[in-house]
Amino acid sequence: MTDGPPRSDDARRDGLPPRLPLAGSLAAPVRRGATRMSGGRTRAPGGTADGAGPVGIVDCALYENGFRRGGVLPLETALETAHEASGRAPNGQSAAEQGASFVWIGLHEPTSEQFHAVATEFALHPLAVEDAVHAHQRPKLETYGDIVFVVFKTVRYVDSAELIEIGELMLFLGPDFVVSVRHGEGSALAEVRRELEARPELLRAGSSAVLYAVADRIVDDYTLAADGVAVDIDEIETQVFSGDNCNHAERIYKLKREVLAFLRGVGPLAVPVERLARGDVPSLDPRTTAYFRDVHDHLLRVTECIEGFNELLNGVLNANVAGVTVRQNEDMRKITAWVAILAWITMVAGIYGMNFDHMPELHWMLGYPFALALMLAGAVWLYRAFRRNRWL
Repeated sequence: MTDGPPRSDDARRDGLPPRLPLAGSLAAPVRRGATRMSGGRTRAPGGTADGAGPVGIVDCALYENGFRRGGVLPLETALETAHEASGRAPNGQSAAEQGASFVWIGLHEPTSEQFHAVATEFALHPLAVEDAVHAHQRPKLETYGDIVFVVFKTVRYVDSAELIEIGELMLFLGPDFVVSVRHGEGSALAEVRRELEARPELLRAGSSAVLYAVADRIVDDYTLAADGVAVDIDEIETQVFSGDNCNHAERIYKLKREVLAFLRGVGPLAVPVERLARGDVPSLDPRTTAYFRDVHDHLLRVTECIEGFNELLNGVLNANVAGVTVRQNEDMRKITAWVAILAWITMVAGIYGMNFDHMPELHWMLGYPFALALMLAGAVWLYRAFRRNRWL
C-alpha cells in the first residue's frame, strides 16, 4: 500500500490526523453549503467537523503497532490491508510482539445502502446489521463467533430545555477491525480517536482498546449529564421550599420523566460492562480487563446517582403537593372566617327584619343604633378570635 499525500501545513499545526478520502460511492458526503476548514476538513450546515457532521462514513484508518498509518485507505481494501499488517512481523517478531494491527471505520447515521456495503466487506452477522441500521436497541453485548457486537446509549443533557437527548452507538469488533455506528449527536468519537492515538501503548491492545476508550467516554458523558440534572433538581428544591404560591408539579414531572429515560439508557449497560470487567469475552485482549473494571465502577456510581435523582424527585413532588394542599387549606380557613363574620351580621339583620307586632325594639328610639352596634361588636369579636387562631 502506498502512502498518500502529506498533511497540509494547517493540519500539522492543529496536530490532527489527516482526513482519509474513501473510494467510490462510500466516501463521506459533503453537503451543500459546507465550509472548508483547516487541514482539508469540512463542516456541513448543522454539523461539526471530525465526525459530528455529514452522515455516512466519517473516517477509515489503519492502526499498526499502536500508531495510525497515514495515506489513503479505501474501504474495499481496508480488511485486506489489516490482514496483511497483522501478518507482517519485522525483525523476526511475531504479530503479538509487534502489536495489534486493525482498521477502524467510523460511521454516523449511515443509510442502509452504505452500511450494508460495510457489512458485506467485513462479513457482519445479519441480525447485528439490522440492529445497527434501525437502532432503538437496549444496551447489550453479543458475540457472533469471533466478532463482538456492543450497543451503547449515548446521553446529552440540554440544560436550556431540561431534556435528555438519547442516542445510540454500536461497535462491531473483530480480530483486525472495528466498525463504529453512531446515531444522534451525543458522544462524538473524533476526540476519542485522537486521544487513543496519543496512547500507542494502549492502542497496541487492538480493538479492545477502542472498546475501552469508547465506553470510558460514554460513561464520562453520563457523569456530565448527571451533573446538569443535579443542578436543575437543586433549583426545583429551592423553589418548592421557598414559600411562593406557584405550583411546580409540571416542571418536576417533566424532569422526572427525563431522569427515567436517562436511567433506562444507563441501567442495562451495567451487565455488559461487568462481563468485560470479568474478562468473560475471550476474543478481547485480557490486558484491557483492568480498564473495564474502572469503567464499571464509574458506571455503577452514575447509575446509583440517577436512581437517587428519581427518589429525590419523588420526595420533591410529594412536598410540592403537600405545600399546595396546605396553601389551599389556608385559603379555605380565611374564607370560612369571613363567612362566619358575615353570618353573624346576617343573623342579627334577619332577626330584626322580621315583621312581628310584638317586638319591643322595633318601636324603641335606640333600636336601630342598638342593632348596628350589636352587629359591629359581634363582627369585631369574631375577627379578633380568628386572628388569634391564625385563621386570618
